[in-house]
Amino acid sequence: EVQLVESGGGLVQAGGSLRLSCVAAGFSLDDYGIGWFSQATGKEREGVSCFGPTDGSTNYADTVKGRFTISTDNVKNTMYLQMNSLKPEDTGVYYCAADAEYASTPRTACGYPEYLDHWGQGARVTVSS
Repeated sequence: EVQLVESGGGLVQAGGSLRLSCVAAGFSLDDYGIGWFSQATGKEREGVSCFGPTDGSTNYADTVKGRFTISTDNVKNTMYLQMNSLKPEDTGVYYCAADAEYASTPRTACGYPEYLDHWGQGARVTVSS
């Protein structure tokens, strides 16, 4: 069974850091395009950062460039999102996602979340001012 299980959300003050984790089961992240998406209350899900293992390319939303970092640990079959210098506007539910079709096109994966096949359950991140 293909499954993504997230952990690491929480409450943090502005300027603080959090790391989200997403463990993959039933498939290898080596072969899948992966990404992190956020959804604020009342808004659509948006791409935060995506990674394509085919060439190691990454894509970041302009709002998080220089603050967030996407990474993977292929031994643990786990993906991460390190979030630094958090702002109140980063508040939302964060989802990890993976899809083999986007292994070489992370920009597309981030732009069209509705096309991705596998999703985590979501982790709430709240940044207080």
